[in-house]
Amino acid sequence: MALPAPLRSVQHHLRTASEHEKRDPVVAYYCRLYAMQTGMKLDSKTPECRKFLVKLMDQLETMKKELSDSDSITQEVVGNAHIENYALKMFIYADNEDRGGRFHKNMIKSFYTSSLLLDVLSVFGELSEENIQHRKYARWKATYIHNCLKNGETPQSGPIGMDDDEEDEGEYGAEGFSGQGPSHGGSFRGGPSSQFEDHDPSLGPGPPPGIGFTPSPDSGPSGPPTTNYNNIHIPPGAHAPANTPAELPPPSGGVHLTPEDYTKAQKYCKYAGSALQYEDVSTAVQNLQKALKLLTTGKE
Repeated sequence: MALPAPLRSVQHHLRTASEHEKRDPVVAYYCRLYAMQTGMKLDSKTPECRKFLVKLMDQLETMKKELSDSDSITQEVVGNAHIENYALKMFIYADNEDRGGRFHKNMIKSFYTSSLLLDVLSVFGELSEENIQHRKYARWKATYIHNCLKNGETPQSGPIGMDDDEEDEGEYGAEGFSGQGPSHGGSFRGGPSSQFEDHDPSLGPGPPPGIGFTPSPDSGPSGPPTTNYNNIHIPPGAHAPANTPAELPPPSGGVHLTPEDYTKAQKYCKYAGSALQYEDVSTAVQNLQKALKLLTTGKE
């Protein structure tokens, strides 16, 4: 069934769902859930839209039953961690390629898809300021690099100044994703091995980025910057070694933990479990250390 015009803004989220149908059904499920929830807000009254959304709801119910044994579906905090980890791994892969001056369709698509998955995180609640910045930067980078290559220009690597109104979802989305797979590229370290089917070993990801974005000495914005993205930080564990146990204070019998503290500790443990699904040891250790610190000191 064709997507009704009033719901066009979720077309790329639905396409991402289709691309992950077999690769990662959990991602496909939450992309469709986001599309359904957003579609209900956009237009749930006209017959065409209502019919489409009802069909989408039925599809979600079927998927939920098929995935009933997955913690990422039955436990919201695990699902949140699954989508966030996946999105940030795509972001880190694309950022590594960008910094290395390796501009290709897979890198562009990874930037853009990571921004779509950060949209999807809103089904779990409001996005953190950090993820809002990641989403804006990734979407803008995808558009910027796509347009440079389209016009025969060489994109500038790494973070540069951008105008607040330069975040353009439609231009790149409409032209960049015609539903066909990327022509070349690589998979990202720690992520799903089948992320991109046409794998070119020469385009494998570089070393993990440093803490936050630090531009190269000779890099400068192509135009007058109005927004500085040099201070965007990738979440802990994605790039930096976890704190060592020696840095944590010994348990104190006088620590008073609130129900919220227990919930946060459970969340960190769930995040660690999700990271291990991708063999991302550093992220798992980082989150376990956070849980341990919270439980032993009552502070994050």
